[in-house]
Amino acid sequence: MATGIILCFILGYLTIVFEHPLKLDKTVPALLMAALCWALLALGFNTGTLSVIDFHDHVFSLNGLQHGAEGAHEMEEGFVSTLLHHMGKTAEILVFLIGAMTIVEIIDLHRGFEVLKGYVKTRSKVKLLWIVGILGFFLSAIIDNLTATIVLVTLLRKLIKDPNERIWYASLIVIAANAGGAWSPIGDVTTTMLWIGNRVSALGLIEYLVIPSIVCFAIPFLIASFLPAFKGELKPEEGDATEINKLLSSTTMLYLGLGAIIFVPIFKTITHLPPYLGMMLSLGIVWLVSEYIHPEEDFSEERRHMFTGHKALSRIELSSILFFLGILMAVAALESLVFGTVMKEGVAEQVGTLRYLAETLDRVIPNQDVVIIILGFASAVIDNVPLVAASMGMYEMPMDSKLWHFIAYSAGTGGSMLIIGSAAGVAAMGMERIDFIWYLRKIAWLAFVGFIGGAGVFLLIESVF
Repeated sequence: MATGIILCFILGYLTIVFEHPLKLDKTVPALLMAALCWALLALGFNTGTLSVIDFHDHVFSLNGLQHGAEGAHEMEEGFVSTLLHHMGKTAEILVFLIGAMTIVEIIDLHRGFEVLKGYVKTRSKVKLLWIVGILGFFLSAIIDNLTATIVLVTLLRKLIKDPNERIWYASLIVIAANAGGAWSPIGDVTTTMLWIGNRVSALGLIEYLVIPSIVCFAIPFLIASFLPAFKGELKPEEGDATEINKLLSSTTMLYLGLGAIIFVPIFKTITHLPPYLGMMLSLGIVWLVSEYIHPEEDFSEERRHMFTGHKALSRIELSSILFFLGILMAVAALESLVFGTVMKEGVAEQVGTLRYLAETLDRVIPNQDVVIIILGFASAVIDNVPLVAASMGMYEMPMDSKLWHFIAYSAGTGGSMLIIGSAAGVAAMGMERIDFIWYLRKIAWLAFVGFIGGAGVFLLIESVF
C-alpha cells in the first residue's frame, strides 16, 4: 500500500511536469493525486497495514493494537487530527494567496499599474533594461514575482513595439522577478509557505537573502548590458499615452494596495497572529476604499460594480489556488506516511517518507549545501511548490536556520534557468510566445551565472558572519 501511495504521487507529479504535451491543466492531476494519496493512506491505516505520524512525531497504528475499542478510537482520532492539521496549514496559505491576489486585481481594476509607466522616460535600451529590472526586483517582493512579471511585460508592450526586441527584456524580467521574490515573505509562493510554516521570519529572510538576491539579479543584468540586443536606442513612438489610461483613483489605489500588502508582515510582527489574518485585514481595507472611491469624473452607479472587490474576485485564478491545495495535501500525505526507521541517539525511531528521504540524502551526499543547490537546479524542471513543501517535511531545523534560507533562495531563483521553471517564466512565455530553445540558448546561461553567484555570496556571508 505504501508503494501505491508513492507511485500515485510520482505519476501525478509526472503528469504535472508534462502538462503542456498532455494538454491537461495541472490542477486536475494535483487534485486527483491528493485525494488518492489520502484515500490509499486511510485504507492502509484502517486495515492495519500502514502507520501515520503526526506533527508531534506521534505514531498511530491499528496494527497489533491491544487496547480494544477505546484504543482503536484513539488511533483513529490521531489519524483525523493529522489530516485536519495539514488541511489547516494548507488553508492558511490559500487564504493568504486569495487575499493577496484580490488586492492586486483591485489595483488593476483601477489601473493603478499604469502609474508605473511614469517612471520610464528613456529611449536608451540599456537604461530601460535596468529600469524595468529594478522595478521587477522590488515590485516582485511586494506583489509576488508572477504578478510583477505580468505587470511589467504589459508595460513593455506599450513601450517596445518590436516583439523580437521585447522578448529579451521579458526574459530578463523573469530573472529579476524571481530574484526579487526570493528575499520577501510575500514575494513568492515558496517563501510564503516557509514564512507561514514558521521556518523563516520576515526580517530573517530579508536580512540573509537580500544581498544574495541582489547579486543573482545584478550579475545577469550587468552582463546583458554589454550584449548587442541592448545596444543603441529604441525607436520613438508616436504620442505618449502615459496619462490616457489612468483613472482618478489609479495612484491612490496603487499605493494603498501595495501598502496594505507590505503591512501584513508588520501586522504579524506586532500581534504574533498568523499572516492570513493580516491579509484579511488588508483586503478588507482596500475593498472598503474601492467601494466608495470615484475612479472617473462622471461616475455613475451602474459602473460601480466594475471597480469593486466582487469584480476582482471573479478575475483571480481559482485554478491556481486549487493546484496549490492539491500539491500541498499530496505532499502532506507523504509526510504523514510512516515509511521506515532512522537511528537517533542510538534509538530506532519511526519517521515519515520525506524525513526518511532526507536522512538517505544526508548519507549519500553528506554536504547539505550541495543537496540544496541540486534542489535549485531541480526547481528549473520541477514545480518549486512541491519541492519546498517536501523539504519542509524532510528537515527539522529551528526557525531562520541557514538551511531554510538557502532553500528559499535556491527554490526561488533556480527556476529562472529554464523558461518553464517558474510561474513568472511561464507567464512571460505565454504573453510573449518565448521559445523554449531560444531561452535555453540566449538566457539560461545568464540565469545560471546569477544563481551560482548569489549562492556563493550566501554561503560566504554565512561562513563569515
